[in-house]
Amino acid sequence: MARKKKGKAKKNASKNALREIEEISRAPHSFVFERGHVGNNVSTLAKDMRLVMEPYTATNLKLRKKNVLKDLVSIAGPLNVTNFIMFSKSPNGTNMRIARLPRGPTLYFQVTKYSLNHDIVSALKRPQTSEGQFRHPPLLVLNNFKDTPNKSDENKGNFEVNPRKLCATMLQNMFPSINIHKVKLNQVKRCVSFSYDQETDLIEFRHFNIAVKPMGMSRRLKKLVARKDLPDLSKYSDISEYLTQKPGEGSASESEADPDGPHNEVELPPTSVSGKDDLLNQKCAIRLTELGPRMTLRLIKCEEGLCSGDVLYHSLIDKTKDELEETLKKKAEKKKLKAKRKAEQAKNVAKKQEEKETLKKKSLAGMKRKLEENEDSDDDFEPETPKLEQVDDDAEWYRKEVGQEPDKETFATSEVTKKFGGKKRRKTGKDSNFKKPKNTAFEGQKKFNKSKVFKKKASFAKKKKTVR
Repeated sequence: MARKKKGKAKKNASKNALREIEEISRAPHSFVFERGHVGNNVSTLAKDMRLVMEPYTATNLKLRKKNVLKDLVSIAGPLNVTNFIMFSKSPNGTNMRIARLPRGPTLYFQVTKYSLNHDIVSALKRPQTSEGQFRHPPLLVLNNFKDTPNKSDENKGNFEVNPRKLCATMLQNMFPSINIHKVKLNQVKRCVSFSYDQETDLIEFRHFNIAVKPMGMSRRLKKLVARKDLPDLSKYSDISEYLTQKPGEGSASESEADPDGPHNEVELPPTSVSGKDDLLNQKCAIRLTELGPRMTLRLIKCEEGLCSGDVLYHSLIDKTKDELEETLKKKAEKKKLKAKRKAEQAKNVAKKQEEKETLKKKSLAGMKRKLEENEDSDDDFEPETPKLEQVDDDAEWYRKEVGQEPDKETFATSEVTKKFGGKKRRKTGKDSNFKKPKNTAFEGQKKFNKSKVFKKKASFAKKKKTVR
């Protein structure tokens, strides 16, 4: 049987799946976690930040007290994780670190103010959420991150790195880039903004929900056009009654959806809003509703490596060129000392290994020698016949010394002792000369029983004769 060819739909579906996998692997991924004891508020802030970084983040990431930063770095490689967002707490306040993997740089922020998601939602009159708003990454908006020097940087001109430019590039690389020709406006449902204030030297972080509303029509008509579920029209005999009802008779204010100006008006292109064809090719308003969290950040320090390395920028410490050169020299000397120590340690380890190998070889050679000697001795070995102990013949000695024959009673040796080399052996019943001692009590009882039986037999014989 010939195999069936795949249809166009299956081929296109497989191609799209491969493209999605490639896009996911290319997109920047992140870990958001706390370091040390931070408390409930900072831990909830970290959880809210995970929602901001959705869908390319670990939402259910759990750490143990034993886990070190190296453990997370070792896991980050196979999972395509490119950024760490770390929250910590100190006596001075709450801190946030953003690190780029695998070799940095690292930005240190001080969180001067923050608000959680549930605080912002509870403060809003009409909080808005859309279905699947966390399935796609948010838009990134950077405001006022220019290369022009700031007043606060006049005393810090010795640093080679522009901190705002570095901060802007780090924030851009945290979120996936957008292809204008391929982007679908249906998937753009959230927005993240970082705005820098030059006067206060602070960065304001906000997270918004994006909604599109039609312009130039009443509120009741919007409900029919924009909403999926229709309102309850059972009270009205005709739809004109619903549309022509006055605002005071149950409808909301007509001015709520009016734009603030021409900058708020947008014409949607075709295939931009799914399931809302009535909104196409007409003026619409973009509405932003805050989701949270809200943070006010201050950039403190920039480091070259991953939470370690040379300090590229510091907002609290001022150093001259001479001081910077001195610190660099000290660091170079420390690096040289470390390299020397490592080289010495490597040499010592190599020597110890060589000594171990030589000792191993010597021990193995000695073991082989012993085995060979044992084999040779086994070949030359002949089993010796057991020799009986020579019996000291006292009678012979007596004859030599005295010159007379001894009496039989003085030097009497039994056959049993001669047989076993002069050693006395315990007599058993098997020996011919052995006789068991008689138990007189036992023998007397036997005789008594025999006489009893004999008397009974005799009396029984007499009775038989009389009967006959």
